[in-house]
Amino acid sequence: MQETFYQLFEQYGIYAVFALCTVEGDITLLLAGVLAHQGYFGPFSFLKVYIFGTLGGMVGDTFGYFVGRLFQQSVKNHAFYKMAQPRIERLIEKFGGTAIIVSKYIYGIRAAMCLFNGIGRMPLHRFIFLDFISCSIWVLLLSSVGYFFSGAVTTIIGDFQQIGIAVFFIVLAGIIIFYMIERFLLSDKLEEADPLTIYRIEEKIHDLEEKLHLTGSPNPDEEAEPEKRA
Repeated sequence: MQETFYQLFEQYGIYAVFALCTVEGDITLLLAGVLAHQGYFGPFSFLKVYIFGTLGGMVGDTFGYFVGRLFQQSVKNHAFYKMAQPRIERLIEKFGGTAIIVSKYIYGIRAAMCLFNGIGRMPLHRFIFLDFISCSIWVLLLSSVGYFFSGAVTTIIGDFQQIGIAVFFIVLAGIIIFYMIERFLLSDKLEEADPLTIYRIEEKIHDLEEKLHLTGSPNPDEEAEPEKRA
């Protein structure tokens, strides 16, 4: 699978990062961070990964939001959504609006969280604002892991181009380990986390929204459904 990612990067460059992040970003960003360290995407490679990865993640999430908003009943009846809904509701009860940010690191509910916010008719401007924060942090974290881990490996072993295959397998092993930690350990820890710190972050976000005039009375068609408001 990693070879497929590299082929896509080779053929489409930074645009592959954007496209892949609309669907599945974790491995994409880890590998893109590795390539950014090698200057694979030209000048300001890491900045390009950050920008295109963030935009790609937001496009994918916003698509999910509109699917939930436009096809509410169909989505509600889907088995995938029914399985994820109780977990999403617990997260929202615990973390409020910042559940969008937390959900990026919880395997199995990322897409469902976007659907849920669309079904609950969270105002689009608020969703995009919170999702921008979510995707920005997510892209920065994962691409930085790939970037700095690759730098540490090449510092110890030598030049990437001369010992490329050795570095590839070592970096690949590190990426797999990090991915497994994120998927099976971090997810559970976040769902069980004390929400106090997150509440403080949410208060800061709310203050920022007020300064940017992103809050206010929602339109009648943006009222939450009786079952939940995201």
